[in-house]
Amino acid sequence: MNSREQQLQAFDRLLTIMDELREQCPWDKKQTMESLRHLTIEETYELGDAILENDLSEVKKELGDLLLHIVFYARIGSETNDFDIADVANDICEKLIARHPHIYGDVTVADEEEVKQNWENLKLKEGKKSVLEGVPNSLPALVKANRIQDKVAGVGFDWEEPQQVFEKLKEELEELQHEVKEGNKQHIESEFGDVLFSMINYARFLKVDPENALERTNKKFIKRFQYLEGKAKELGKSLKEMTLAEMDVYWEEAKKS
Repeated sequence: MNSREQQLQAFDRLLTIMDELREQCPWDKKQTMESLRHLTIEETYELGDAILENDLSEVKKELGDLLLHIVFYARIGSETNDFDIADVANDICEKLIARHPHIYGDVTVADEEEVKQNWENLKLKEGKKSVLEGVPNSLPALVKANRIQDKVAGVGFDWEEPQQVFEKLKEELEELQHEVKEGNKQHIESEFGDVLFSMINYARFLKVDPENALERTNKKFIKRFQYLEGKAKELGKSLKEMTLAEMDVYWEEAKKS
């Protein structure tokens, strides 16, 4: 691994390159925070994919892309004298020190749950009106639900046992079935949302990240379905020409491959 001096040299090199690109490259000159935003989101998802695939070489590359974006935003901020990369780094350093009084102060904590509770309480003391203010509006609904539940749990609004959450999930499923029988589309959607919210809550108690779990299932399904498509091609058939029974044979094969 690189020494701290080498790490700082590498970061300095990146800052220098960013300055040169911003001053000399026609594309880089034109970029704004708004134009970079969707690219940053895309890079974040690519990093997420690499992490799920446990492709550490790709993780390294995607971290580099994200680091470039951070440096890019800071450079743009410096051009209007609003902030630069030192301000960005110092702000997060100060926040980390303030939010970790058990490391940099005289607070004692028993475990990670207490750390999380202290974190949320400290944020309220800093002027936040709600613990939910830190949940971005633009988050995908599944991720947002997980963050909402995590945030409120941090201030003690939570179930005590996983079984309680599971019972709540069963209750929501029964309510969904009732509305399905009634046939009211609006009520069905509402109850379906409650079921999903309860499932995400249960996942939290099981120490399972619901987003990761669902994405792994997506990847598993894609792999198996593409195996099925390949077998259909070998037989000179389209999937529409195959019976469900035929497809099921190859689906079971795919599960073993």
